[in-house]
Amino acid sequence: MDAQMLARLEEIEAALADTEQQLADPTVFGDRARYTEVARHHAELKPVVAVLTACREAEQEAEEAAELASEESDPVMQEELEALAAERAADAERLEHRLRLMLVPRDPNDEKDVIVEVRAAAGGDEAAIWAGDLFRMYERYAERRNWVIEPISSSISEVGGFKEVTFAVKGKGAYSRLKFEAGPHRVQRVPRTESQGRVHTSIATVAVLPEAEDVEVEINDQDIEVDVFRSTGPGGQSVNTTDSAVRITHRPTGLVVTCQDEKSQLQNKVKAMRVLRARLYKMEMERQMAEVAESRRSQVGSGERAEKIRTYNFKENRVTDHRIGLTVKRLPDILEGDLDSLVDALTLDDEARRLSG
Repeated sequence: MDAQMLARLEEIEAALADTEQQLADPTVFGDRARYTEVARHHAELKPVVAVLTACREAEQEAEEAAELASEESDPVMQEELEALAAERAADAERLEHRLRLMLVPRDPNDEKDVIVEVRAAAGGDEAAIWAGDLFRMYERYAERRNWVIEPISSSISEVGGFKEVTFAVKGKGAYSRLKFEAGPHRVQRVPRTESQGRVHTSIATVAVLPEAEDVEVEINDQDIEVDVFRSTGPGGQSVNTTDSAVRITHRPTGLVVTCQDEKSQLQNKVKAMRVLRARLYKMEMERQMAEVAESRRSQVGSGERAEKIRTYNFKENRVTDHRIGLTVKRLPDILEGDLDSLVDALTLDDEARRLSG
């Protein structure tokens, strides 16, 4: 472990001790906002110190076993001690690697709830059906992880599926797992509307927005225009008799958000504002990232990935993630929400990129 890394870890140990003292302070406990912030910081630091402690213990046990082995005259006992020393040294190396990863700055949005938008793109009716399949895939994935899905708005296609559907996902680490789903998803299959048995290629796009807190995005009342109208279903028919649907236009950016899933106008407005706040937050994050990316491109050239992020081929029973070149031949399982093999691989790739700098 190099000196710079060790110094950083010692700073974290000291910071953890400081947060523990603050949490025991009655004045901090009495200040709800401050207590929440200190508790959050404590929760972030504690796992790092726990791994550091385990790493130190493994290193010490490896040294002690190696020293005993060098003094042991019994060949059998010496061999056992040497094996123990090697095992604990390997543990220490693994834990040190984990510490390096923990010290890499995390995505600040990883623990946030998310708003997901799925839209039919190229492919007409089949694209809408495919958008519905993707929505159900995320529903099932959320169930597997004990997350909560909250519908926000949808435009149902007359042939099934959705022209677009927006929903919130609430649960620990939702953004950290779902952020890799953002992008175009391509499907290759024979549509149920196809009479000649020909394979069609369709696209649905997925946007994953970290849900912003009120304090993170300020929206001035004079910057928004709120319209109300009657909710409509497939074909444009009215689904209620009151003006409960809400459309919010953000004048400075031109963003428009519509919500009509709730019966109450107030509930629809609250949901629409959540989506607007998330979109504005994402726009600001993308603006900041674009500035960094532009600077990086001038040094190392473009590193953009392929437009389509994933292909689902029904005939070959395969799902291919083009960003990491991974193919799995379990398409039905994937569509049933068994996404962890893909997400785990994408997470490891992301971690490797962040470690390499």
